[in-house]
Amino acid sequence: MSRFIRNPFKTRAAQMLLALAVLGLAQGPAAARTVDPKASSIVRADPVALGFDPARLDVARQALAADVASGKIAGAYLLVGRRGKVAFEQGFGVQGPGQTTPVSNETIFRVFSMTKPIVSVTAMTLVEQGKLSVDDPVSKYLPEYASLMVWQADGTRVPAATPMLVRHLMSHTSGLIYGFIQPNAPISKAWAAGGENRNDLTAREYARLLAGLPLKSEPGAAFNYSHSTDVLGAVVEVAGGKPLDVLVRERVTGPLGMTDTLFWQPEAGRARFAEPKNNQPGVYFDYARPTPYLSGGGGMSSTTEDYLRFVLMLAGNGEYKGVRILKPATLLRMRQDETTPEIRRAGLFFPGPGMGFGLGFSLVQDEKVQRPGAGTFSWWGIAGTEFWVDPKNEVFMVFMVQAREFAQEYQRKNRAWIYDALVK
Repeated sequence: MSRFIRNPFKTRAAQMLLALAVLGLAQGPAAARTVDPKASSIVRADPVALGFDPARLDVARQALAADVASGKIAGAYLLVGRRGKVAFEQGFGVQGPGQTTPVSNETIFRVFSMTKPIVSVTAMTLVEQGKLSVDDPVSKYLPEYASLMVWQADGTRVPAATPMLVRHLMSHTSGLIYGFIQPNAPISKAWAAGGENRNDLTAREYARLLAGLPLKSEPGAAFNYSHSTDVLGAVVEVAGGKPLDVLVRERVTGPLGMTDTLFWQPEAGRARFAEPKNNQPGVYFDYARPTPYLSGGGGMSSTTEDYLRFVLMLAGNGEYKGVRILKPATLLRMRQDETTPEIRRAGLFFPGPGMGFGLGFSLVQDEKVQRPGAGTFSWWGIAGTEFWVDPKNEVFMVFMVQAREFAQEYQRKNRAWIYDALVK
């Protein structure tokens, strides 16, 4: 989530220069220094000085307090900032049903699909080092992806005519699916029967399993929200030569001091775990019971304070407190729309009207349709967690909750609360 709004790389020559900058060869690891994990990422400032009306921000405070009081949710945390400073941040309620511990910025939440941007950034650090290219075929790293099959309306399968590329994984245009989106569709049933819901495999083994399942579309033809970033995690392991959790820690979370952002939490952290009011079977995994599977698409948990470090790095054009994770040109490449109207219409679960999708983030294309400014990039998790960076208005936010049934409701409310309060 960079500070630039318009794409200055409009000519073909400039695009070639951008490609050389991004794919061209960074020296050494993504970051040589580490942000102090004990120094809080939350730097508070006067809301008025940051351009917010405190009375309008109080609408969010009252609404979330009322949701807790009514029993709608156990707890939540909302943080809103601008220009690197925090204008509003508060925990509401308790960490879970029957608990007395208040939600704080150190409460650990399952962030689910907010794992995807972290793994995508990890992948781009490998791009900067020349170990990976977004235009490489996935089969360069995972050979079984050289022989993919595409599902047909009559239930038959035909060989894919186009190769799946790494950027198709990062933009969910790979042809892979999430079966839960249309669980009764024939292809989803085929995926379930083929082992989609297994968690006893490593990332590499799981990617191999998915390669044997049918694609919903030709790679590059449609946006279908999917296990694409899980497969990207396996690509990252091969390209980086280490397990996914190690690469994420070495290249992103470690340098940023994100000590509570992990695939599996230590048992000692259980006292800080957030739990849902409605614990739906098969949704909320146990943070502290590891399986072999490191899900690049949804396996991490984090705190508001920790995840804010990642958000501020994105808002800082790839750098946070002097620690650079990505070059500005690399982050700019991630923020280029990989979709077209045809690709958006052809698939399922696209972020919405006025939106695009880049390499790991949704993108606001039309601010007349979406409240955040044009150029905003973001993502969310199925339990309702969310973040965004709006470079045009210099606004950022992090929202934490464990309430899958209210995820999209809170997305709408967060945009109204925040942009109604932004007065100058």
